[in-house]
Amino acid sequence: MRGSGILVSCLLVMMTGILCRGQNDGKMQWFKDAKLGIFIHWGIYSVDGVDESWAFHNRKMPYDQYMAQVKRFTAGHYNPDDWVHLIKESGARYTVITSKHHDGIALWNTGENDRSIPRLAPAGRDVLTPFVDACRRSGLKLGLYFSLIDWSHPDYPAILKDSVRYKIADDSVRWNRFRKFFQGQINELVDRYNPDLYWFDGDWEHSAEEWQADKVRNNILKHNPNAIINSRLTGRGDYDTPEQNFPVSRPDRAWELCMTANNNWGYHPDDVQYKTPYEVITLFSDIISHGGNLLLGIGPREDGWIPDQQVHLLKEIGKWTHKHEEAIFNTVAGLPYGHYYGPSTLSKDSTILYLFVPTQNRGSIYLKGISNKILDIYVLGTDTHLNHKIVGKISWSPVPGLVFIDQLPITAMDKYMTVLKIRLEGKLKLYRGKGGYN
Repeated sequence: MRGSGILVSCLLVMMTGILCRGQNDGKMQWFKDAKLGIFIHWGIYSVDGVDESWAFHNRKMPYDQYMAQVKRFTAGHYNPDDWVHLIKESGARYTVITSKHHDGIALWNTGENDRSIPRLAPAGRDVLTPFVDACRRSGLKLGLYFSLIDWSHPDYPAILKDSVRYKIADDSVRWNRFRKFFQGQINELVDRYNPDLYWFDGDWEHSAEEWQADKVRNNILKHNPNAIINSRLTGRGDYDTPEQNFPVSRPDRAWELCMTANNNWGYHPDDVQYKTPYEVITLFSDIISHGGNLLLGIGPREDGWIPDQQVHLLKEIGKWTHKHEEAIFNTVAGLPYGHYYGPSTLSKDSTILYLFVPTQNRGSIYLKGISNKILDIYVLGTDTHLNHKIVGKISWSPVPGLVFIDQLPITAMDKYMTVLKIRLEGKLKLYRGKGGYN
């Protein structure tokens, strides 16, 4: 166990909204600073626009019909440099791509079997390596999604939601063959690509012992001690990955919300329920206020074309992130609950507070429990400075008054989310008492 002094220090830091730092802080720092990533689901499911792998697993369509899509996967208009350019335009600092989903079709030329795009699809080539190379040239951090599950492999126990090939307890030889196979594919990714981040999925079907999760993690870190692993290796990862649903309370360690641009991960031409830029930016502001990252999903068509709605969404997000980048990137979690009714972030030295104000909110903005003297308030991305006044401050009491900030002028409002930059005298000091005389 850690010493009580460290525990007290961590609690004090959390009072200012900064997450307690752990032993992996060094390698995790780029991830914590990155804030925004783009998640790419691309595979044979992109041909007909069906649920990735789940379409056959949940018996929405026959397995053979699903797998036949590989014969029409062309990558005919695939340009990885264009993809990377769009991702960087969004402001994202990292990306994650599905190297292999639960259906078992690899994007790279795996030597472990013949179920890959280079061997089975008319694309006729490795489509993962060019994307990796484009990321490296651009400086974009690279994450590789890899499914531990492989419902197509003859030695994997499960295939459909209501049927299995065998039970591990009855055929350990077969299970060991599968473990050798999937770990061999992971080793290929390690040796060929050395990604910055490993995004595992599918761990729920077996235990850590059955997956040999510790062995998988150790093999990765032996090759690259700075590699980051998500939590979906039966909890052996470096950060948490809630999916779609936003955590209500602030997580205790690094975390990332993965969320779709519409209602599906992969290309779904029938799904037009796209989130608006305002909705994504609002969610993103809340996420970084809680010290997390957003991994926003897009799904290209089989030929590499990215739907116009997704391109528009990324470009609009990019306009906003580039305008407000100092309040987003390289910041830490903002004010704890109760001090401000909205998202906020802090500079790493805690001398600058950023408030995120939704476009429709031009009313009274106020702060509670800020003990610091406020030196200046202005609207980020503009030359507009705002006045403020202190309400309820008693001269002989240490309890700070309420900080009321002037109404924002319409001309200074951002299209989606306005950000106020507040310069403090010294590091942020918060009053956390019950008011009154003390």
